[in-house]
Amino acid sequence: MKIAMIGTGYVGLVSGVCFSDFGHEVICVDKDVDKIARLERGEVPIFEPGLDELLSRNIGAGRLSFTRDLERALEGVQAVFIAVGTPTRRGDGHADLSYVMSAAEEIARAAPQGVVVVTKSTVPVGTNRRVAETIRATNPELDFDVASNPEFLREGAAIDDFMRPDRVVVGVENERAGQVMADIYKPLFLRDFPIVTTDLESAEMIKYAANAFLATKITFINEVAALCEKVGADVKEVAKGIGLDGRIGNKFLHAGPGCGGSCFPKDTKALARMGQEHASSMQIVETVIKVNEETKRRMIDKLLDLCNGSFNGKTVAVLGVTFKPNTDDMRDAPSLTLVPALVGGGAKVRMCDPQGRHEGEALLPGVAWCDDAYAAAQDADLLVILTEWNEFRALDLTRLARGMARPRIADLRNIYEPEIALCAGFDAYTGVGRVLSNDVAIAPVQTAVA
Repeated sequence: MKIAMIGTGYVGLVSGVCFSDFGHEVICVDKDVDKIARLERGEVPIFEPGLDELLSRNIGAGRLSFTRDLERALEGVQAVFIAVGTPTRRGDGHADLSYVMSAAEEIARAAPQGVVVVTKSTVPVGTNRRVAETIRATNPELDFDVASNPEFLREGAAIDDFMRPDRVVVGVENERAGQVMADIYKPLFLRDFPIVTTDLESAEMIKYAANAFLATKITFINEVAALCEKVGADVKEVAKGIGLDGRIGNKFLHAGPGCGGSCFPKDTKALARMGQEHASSMQIVETVIKVNEETKRRMIDKLLDLCNGSFNGKTVAVLGVTFKPNTDDMRDAPSLTLVPALVGGGAKVRMCDPQGRHEGEALLPGVAWCDDAYAAAQDADLLVILTEWNEFRALDLTRLARGMARPRIADLRNIYEPEIALCAGFDAYTGVGRVLSNDVAIAPVQTAVA
């Protein structure tokens, strides 16, 4: 099949590349001149493991191309995917659909007869019908169908998620659109991956409900972690104990400094707003949003405690600024809350992140950047682990502690066992939802990873 993909952001680029690897002819469209030029040279503008190799292979095979010319891209296509941004609109929590509707108008003017217009972007319930109305109003003569095909890609594991999905969700209104979508995803169907075909509204709601539920799990375990610190329990043991229950599952039960990224904060706000508009309050989701922000602020208090109540004049090393490992994405990352609090409190902050520096230099002014954790920690008063990159999971804690002015560590991802950090020479350890054993003898030992 011939497919056009409008938008070469995270979702559009990953989807377009993977569709071409299925064997489809894919042309990706974007208005960004520099981005298209880079993609035509085989350069990937985002960090996603394995994407550069997959992109190069399919360009070389002649199945994948890039253009700024939407009219040319739509020639002879059976399906056109809308994969543009839907950021949170300032002031009201709505998803901003201006890019989606603009794409719909442009499609209406240039699409061939019989095309299926597929919304890949995350959009509120009812948006696909609005897309259809916009296309009809712009070009009443066009014969087309609409389909909803939400994405469920984890940054850092997007290719595997696309190629080996838990499920593919497709919302359609008729058999013709359903057949086109079945043909597009036939390579997955033949390998027995579940294809859930439903109506437009249900497909749109599945995306929001899934992300809201996952955000709820993260926020729940972070609240449990706060209580664990008060009562003397260990949140890692609690998460293990409840995660073995098949009704609960062990994923998204890792306590930390709050969730961020391009999906959970945006989608929970949009779902809460939808509930308000339809007089069906999403009280759990609204609480998740509130508690997640409180969790980030609670981390600041942990750092203050380790700095004896003041950041002023302290040197703080922060390991990790992206919202999760294996991505360069900093949208709503906890670092955007914690680091400004450190700088604003008078701390000298040194940062280290394998992929976050490019965005971090623009978003986090007033900090110094280091190439590795040991340089960042040299003569520091506090070491903060904020993102659980693999590079930070097997550090020589003894070396780190010896190089610091005051060896104190805030392990906000619970990578290391408290006792091991203390044995390595740290004077103080703070995790999230963790307590120290009263009967552990502190003696020099080799660094070990939890």
